Amino acid sequence: MNRFWRRWWPLVVGAAGTLAIGGICVALVAMGLVRPNAILAASYAVRGVDVSSYQGEIDWDVLAAQPIDFAMMKATEGSGDQGERFAANWAGAQRAADETGLLIGAYHFLSFDSPAETQAQNIFDTVPVTAGALPITIDLECYADYCRTPPSAERVAAVLDPLLAALEEHYGQPPIIYATMRYYDAFLAGSYERNPIWIRSVVTPPVLSDGRAWDLWQYTSRERLPGYVGKEAFIDVNVFDGSLRDLQALVGP
Repeated sequence: MNRFWRRWWPLVVGAAGTLAIGGICVALVAMGLVRPNAILAASYAVRGVDVSSYQGEIDWDVLAAQPIDFAMMKATEGSGDQGERFAANWAGAQRAADETGLLIGAYHFLSFDSPAETQAQNIFDTVPVTAGALPITIDLECYADYCRTPPSAERVAAVLDPLLAALEEHYGQPPIIYATMRYYDAFLAGSYERNPIWIRSVVTPPVLSDGRAWDLWQYTSRERLPGYVGKEAFIDVNVFDGSLRDLQALVGP
């Protein structure tokens, strides 16, 4: 081995080893065998899931028997889309709630391409006003070309602000806002103090850039629980920063 390789060989081997370990870690996370936030999230007593049509048919008696306290269900998207399994999930979750005390809520995936008024009407037509339900959640995250080029803050506010006002008037509670860390920083930081914040951070614990405390944290999207059969093998799991009584205090009239 010449002088050049004697000098650089340890660095090359070290870099290759680091890349290999990194690749293994990514693969383990993707398979759901490693959940980076699981240990820290275990310190929170109140846990819940969020589901969509990807979880397919849900046996709510089985799912609600797991150590969860709340369940959020996708209801709508934009001005015209409704979750194909929302009605069945809402009815099944309500029956389970009557037996177990499970808290339930619905969420809407925000579109930046249609007016707040028509998105609100889509939600009103889909999600019934239900005593004891958690506030409606607005899901604020990227889609399509917006994942490459985010919308302007003015465009987001022009849809989000009137939609929040309409939902609060209709359902009687300030909506929850769900966001990725990136979208929280871009569109929510320093504002929306009346709205509970549900933050997604599946690799590291969330720290909000404006110093605000989050209310709900989606800490993994790679959990497996019994009770559903769909094209998605995994389910999102969340924790609430507070007691069960604190979470119950959010429910509507």
